Amino acid sequence: MVDFDNLEDSIAEVYQHYYLDVYRFLVCFSGNQNDAEDLTQEVFIRVLNQLSMFRKGKNMKTWILSIAKHVAVDHYRRKKFISIFKEGFFLQLASKEKAPDELFEMKELKDHVNEAISRLKPNFRAVIILRAINEYSIKETAEILQCSESKIKVTYHRALKELQKKIHLYAEEVIRNAN
Repeated sequence: MVDFDNLEDSIAEVYQHYYLDVYRFLVCFSGNQNDAEDLTQEVFIRVLNQLSMFRKGKNMKTWILSIAKHVAVDHYRRKKFISIFKEGFFLQLASKEKAPDELFEMKELKDHVNEAISRLKPNFRAVIILRAINEYSIKETAEILQCSESKIKVTYHRALKELQKKIHLYAEEVIRNAN
């Protein structure tokens, strides 16, 4: 049926001969005439591209319909994949990024904590920075500040209480200003 010497006429003949079979198959498969028309065109584009791979002696109709089946399955997969997005798939995913308002609140809190730390007495500030921020052990902090470990424990405890008071006062001030 395919005459490679007169390829253009052969392609037109193949198209006219098998168009309705392919179209009917794709209408049944897709359930949509518009999709079937598009898919039919896709099938014949693939037929044209793969015509050199068709083995003489085989059934042309079977070969073309197998291409149609692959095109239909590919379309179904794409359609299914796209429908996932239409159904709000991405809306269901939690973002790992923080929202702008959360980022702003975190920055504001961090700024306030840093401000509160800077208003602590120097020995309290040093212990908070070394223990809480830089995460040094009690022993390392004692060596750096050249004092006993028990002094570090007591100073750290007192510094945290003082810091907590300063942050609490700030929170009360924010609430007062909001009203």
